[in-house]
Amino acid sequence: MTKSTPGCDAEEMRDLMRVWFRMLRLNATIGAALGQRLREVGLSIPQFDCLSTLTEQDGVTQQQLAERLYVTKGNVSGLVNRLAEQGLVKRSPIAGDKRSYAVSLTPKGRALAEKGMATHQAYVTATLGRMPAGERDLFGDLLVRLRERVREEDAGLTKPAGAAAGASAIA
Repeated sequence: MTKSTPGCDAEEMRDLMRVWFRMLRLNATIGAALGQRLREVGLSIPQFDCLSTLTEQDGVTQQQLAERLYVTKGNVSGLVNRLAEQGLVKRSPIAGDKRSYAVSLTPKGRALAEKGMATHQAYVTATLGRMPAGERDLFGDLLVRLRERVREEDAGLTKPAGAAAGASAIA
């Protein structure tokens, strides 16, 4: 892993990799901690993602839900099936479309989503919320800049040779 990158000496590469792995480990740590807290209220992270997304826009198709969650329609289908079996969501036919259904929260699903969102917000407040506002703003700006670099790199890898670079599915 000491292969040189144009414009990057070995010391700079070590620094880049140190920061990169620090970010990856933090992401894993946050995911594990949030997952534990959500399990305490009866939700997995995918269930929480789905239910909280439906609180923002209820009555979406599984395809729209998949796009919002950055997963495949097949993943959403299984998740929605399990949530429907638990009485947390319902599917309703869409007029004029015999193949798609609108997915909506049930009152039970909305209540559980709200518990999950309160749990999530409490964790964010206890962690990110302890940073001074100026540091949070700087951190947010840096994340946006990194997101743009990732989108640029992703666009270059996912487009056919000679195609123009565009935005990717990274939020």
